[in-house]
Amino acid sequence: MNFSVYRDLLAIVPVRRVLLVGMLARFPHAAAGVLLTLHVVLTLEKGYAAAGAVAALVTIGIAVGAPWRGRRVDNVGLRKALIPSVISEAVIWSVAPHVSYEWLLVLALIGGLFTLPVFSVVRQSLGVLAKGDKRRTAFTLDSIATEVVFMGGPAVGAVLATSVSTAVGLTLVGICTAGAGLFLMWFNPPTRSEALELPDHDVEAAAAAVVSSAPAHLSEPAAELTQAAGAAAEEEDPNLRRGLLARVAAGFSWMTLSVAVVFAVAAGAGLLLAGSDVGIVASVEASGNPGQLGIVFAVWCFASLIGGLVYGAMKRRISPMLLLLAMAVLTLPMSLATDTLSLALLSIPGGLLCAPVLSAASERVADLVPEERRGEAMGWYGSALTTGTAIGAPLVGMAIDFVGPWAGFAFAGTAAALLVLITLGTRAVVNSRRVRV
Repeated sequence: MNFSVYRDLLAIVPVRRVLLVGMLARFPHAAAGVLLTLHVVLTLEKGYAAAGAVAALVTIGIAVGAPWRGRRVDNVGLRKALIPSVISEAVIWSVAPHVSYEWLLVLALIGGLFTLPVFSVVRQSLGVLAKGDKRRTAFTLDSIATEVVFMGGPAVGAVLATSVSTAVGLTLVGICTAGAGLFLMWFNPPTRSEALELPDHDVEAAAAAVVSSAPAHLSEPAAELTQAAGAAAEEEDPNLRRGLLARVAAGFSWMTLSVAVVFAVAAGAGLLLAGSDVGIVASVEASGNPGQLGIVFAVWCFASLIGGLVYGAMKRRISPMLLLLAMAVLTLPMSLATDTLSLALLSIPGGLLCAPVLSAASERVADLVPEERRGEAMGWYGSALTTGTAIGAPLVGMAIDFVGPWAGFAFAGTAAALLVLITLGTRAVVNSRRVRV
């Protein structure tokens, strides 16, 4: 392990800025979940099921919109792609607190569709700014920053909702997220290396922004490079001109079996994290000490932070599938907890692998997908993670309702482990058939 890699990476100004803006942009949305729930329950005087419906529509919107937002970044550039998100974040979350529940459902779906694509933009930019082993460290730092955000965001949301008002809180979410989007547009971090796309400012400044600068002989104008690449693609692949289906297939040429496996990891991680989240809440409430909920979440997130620091300093790459399988198995003992203290302690082993799983999966996507389609791929990766979250929470909730709080951890860990084993088995079968052919 070499912890000095963190110092070396943070010494790069563009990397620091990307990580900082990622934290700033995620913080409002980390508080938004609690604010939306309390707004529906307290302000609109609806039940938790109604609040869950709002959260589900936001999740669906994010899952559907993430690939589209990522493709827009690939096709038109970061600044133009973020304009709809900046406008919608400011408008929708300023209007949402003042409408009826029915209209809130509509705005929740639209808000999810146009959510600022922080995850895909930050990971895509870090994939350009860091190369080789430094990329693993960069993704780990982003995961650690996310853990820090989710240690404080929900608490701030709860304070705003109970001490001020949910309307003020949701409005602040929209304004702060839009402000983060504007800062991201101003900063305009690179989403492609200079070998593919030259930024519109001085070349030397761009080279300083990228860890591995492009060779000098590749510094032709971006338009010439784009035209040359397009002509080469048409010459090499005549199917591009054979109709809509061929063009669609060509657009998803980056979707290989290996990429699909990483998306399966993302879905499994989302299911496991959401299931553990619901299980922790149910277990602490069942113990009669709901006020101690923050203790368990703080220990769980802190364990993830430590695990991320260690993984980011490692020189050896570990398969995200193996990390997810280990995390799933280590989550199972949480079902044996008898009180808040034991639950917090039992959350540490699984928590240590949270950040490494997400970092390893992001690193794998960046390695497998070419830069010109990496924004879209990161969007699909985020959708897979979100889909797993949307599936895991209600299924684990059903297990808890029918059996008990302990069943939540058992179900989440078992489901994630089975997903890994099925994915590994499917990949082995497909590869064996390819060898035979």
